[in-house]
Amino acid sequence: MIELHAFDDQRAQSDALAKAVGDALHASLAAQAAGSTTGAHPAMLAVSGGSSPRPFLQTLSTQTFDWARIAVTLVDDRWVPEADSASNSQLVHATLLQNAAKDATFWPLVDTTQDLNAHVAALNADSRFSVVPDVAILGMGEDGHTASIFADSPEWDHAITTTERFVAVHPGSAPHARVSWSMSALKEVKHLFLLIAGPRKMDVLNAASASLQKNAISQLANDKGVRLDVYWCAN
Repeated sequence: MIELHAFDDQRAQSDALAKAVGDALHASLAAQAAGSTTGAHPAMLAVSGGSSPRPFLQTLSTQTFDWARIAVTLVDDRWVPEADSASNSQLVHATLLQNAAKDATFWPLVDTTQDLNAHVAALNADSRFSVVPDVAILGMGEDGHTASIFADSPEWDHAITTTERFVAVHPGSAPHARVSWSMSALKEVKHLFLLIAGPRKMDVLNAASASLQKNAISQLANDKGVRLDVYWCAN
């Protein structure tokens, strides 16, 4: 199910999404505190890279959550060192892990000192990722990919069917190998948000939700068990 939240300017979009994410994180932290495993696992927030999320991440960094009880990770990342400008990890450190959010813990998805496939296997065995994120903010390309689940990658079938948390992906139309949460993992996320802007991306989303297509956002939008809160800015 898609719930659309439309805005005329980026500032209003960023402020509204920051509030919604904050409310979701507060709910997750409260549920954790009320449970029998208090303190066993921090609330997990997964964010996306790219240029579109930058203003939102900067806004979110100033919010006064209990950041010390929050682990920040990524929805996906490129298989490049953090010093590379293409690294989503670098973006998160520069935008989100500042101000109030500097007290959060960061769990990266990439370690290029290792073999890619061996590293993904290690992530899938990592107890920190034995659960999916409490909150995830997705982006979307004009080809309908989200996270790094690309329809033109040789791993497409595996990425949308595996029950493993993470997949390695080699997009045909985009540079760099990637590490990404799998489709099954994304579908388990309780608070799932999509941050997009412009009429073209709204057209892509509308087409993807109208009927099942071979792209990742359509796989999510057509799953009746998934609620996707879309924060869209017209400009």
